[in-house]
Amino acid sequence: MDFYTFDDEYVRRLLERDSETCAHFYSYFGELLLIKLRKRLDTMQAIDDVRQEVFLRTLDKLAEVKDGRKFGSFVNSICNYVLMEWYRIETKSDQFARVSFDEATTRTTEEELLSEETTRTVRRTLAQLEPRDREILCALFLEEVAKNEVCRKFGVDRKYLRVLVYRAKEHFRSHFPPDAR
Repeated sequence: MDFYTFDDEYVRRLLERDSETCAHFYSYFGELLLIKLRKRLDTMQAIDDVRQEVFLRTLDKLAEVKDGRKFGSFVNSICNYVLMEWYRIETKSDQFARVSFDEATTRTTEEELLSEETTRTVRRTLAQLEPRDREILCALFLEEVAKNEVCRKFGVDRKYLRVLVYRAKEHFRSHFPPDAR
């Protein structure tokens, strides 16, 4: 399989629902998702369900893509999120005993260094935030605490939690170094 290099123009055409770009999107990511999901899901029906959900959410959130070069990572992160939801539904708990999220690919030294540097940058940025913002982001995205539990901890309902998360993300973005994006 040949890997495709994405750009802002590709994302723009996909936003406009250009037929050739959409066909490429479904074909290209259909194959990649199939490879990824075969290792994680038991049935072809489950694979198809998750794949379709990834496609729908990707197209729904396409306007959030700020850098077209990172489109592949964007789709991958949506896939990971949909998979986590799938496992929660399947196991009816937050424990993923049957699941291994280890990637099958080997990482180069450069990728490892970039990953470590990104982790350090994220932690430095989190340290600059107000405690409430930092705690909310860490609970939801690093510790993967259930939203209902976060609501109980902060004494807010789910609707207001969305507002707090949005604000915390905005504060995080404003402190995150532009060269690290």
